[in-house]
Amino acid sequence: METHNNIGVILLNLGGPERLEDVEPFLFNLFSDRMIIRLGPAFMQKTIAGFIARRRAPKSSQAYARIGGGSPLGRITADQAQALEKELSAVGKFKVSVAMRYWHPRAQETLAALQKDGMQNIIALPLYPHYSIATTGSSVADLVAAAQAFSPAFKIKSIDSWQVQPGYIKALAETITRGAESFGNEKVQVVYSAHSLPVKFIKEGDPYVEHLKQTIAALESITAMPGKLCYQSRSGPVEWLSPSPPDMLAQLAKEGCKNVLMVPISFVSDHVETLYEIDMLYHDMAHDLGMRLERSDSLNLEPEFIKALKDIVLQKAEQSGWL
Repeated sequence: METHNNIGVILLNLGGPERLEDVEPFLFNLFSDRMIIRLGPAFMQKTIAGFIARRRAPKSSQAYARIGGGSPLGRITADQAQALEKELSAVGKFKVSVAMRYWHPRAQETLAALQKDGMQNIIALPLYPHYSIATTGSSVADLVAAAQAFSPAFKIKSIDSWQVQPGYIKALAETITRGAESFGNEKVQVVYSAHSLPVKFIKEGDPYVEHLKQTIAALESITAMPGKLCYQSRSGPVEWLSPSPPDMLAQLAKEGCKNVLMVPISFVSDHVETLYEIDMLYHDMAHDLGMRLERSDSLNLEPEFIKALKDIVLQKAEQSGWL
């Protein structure tokens, strides 16, 4: 299969502070996004975002300090882009880049570099398997808005979700099986942990929870290990998806559970939610409740996962008539 079209692929992710001094500006960018949180009238959004970022930065900085002084998300996503470009090079001329929603590189600079390389056809691949307006929706909208400034115009095709893509499911199932094996012959409870969302998003039709359930059903048909779902990283006074991991762990301890394998189901890279929240906070909580908690490996650069991303890109390129 050969193509004469140059195709740019942009991996979309949220980004994360790379140094402790980045934490406050990163939080400011996050809370400035009206697609995920409305802070008063539009003209007040940035002022309130600045206040919240200043107030939260010290506590967030402590978490990042515990995992080496910053998030590895940017580095891992760049490595995923490089690995994916290598996989795609056998098919045609692809350039794989990264655009972060709340940190660098931002969509504007990524598009400028792709235009310089002569890439007009762009496939946007959000690294969120499950669609939500807060992740895929916001990241794609940001990319499309940034593209308005360029002439000639980019042709952008975005991938909405890939929650049951066979390669992704296979890669995730392998990490779960490996994680379960670390308990030897002991009985283990699988607990899926996804990033939480305000409940109002789901009530307004966001398919996030439904997509999570589809992934879990696909995984369980392979692993034959029934799991429970909880939601981590809630913040703010609105109603969030539940149960939270602390509530889930307390309930499991009450039921006499001894071993927990936590699977970060909505994350495809290590970052503060896996390295600090799961590996430290929830690990210690479980220990205090008389349980052993281990985490399945994040997908990161798992070869099966990179191949899955390649298949997703090629399918979209073919659908778009670019291959």
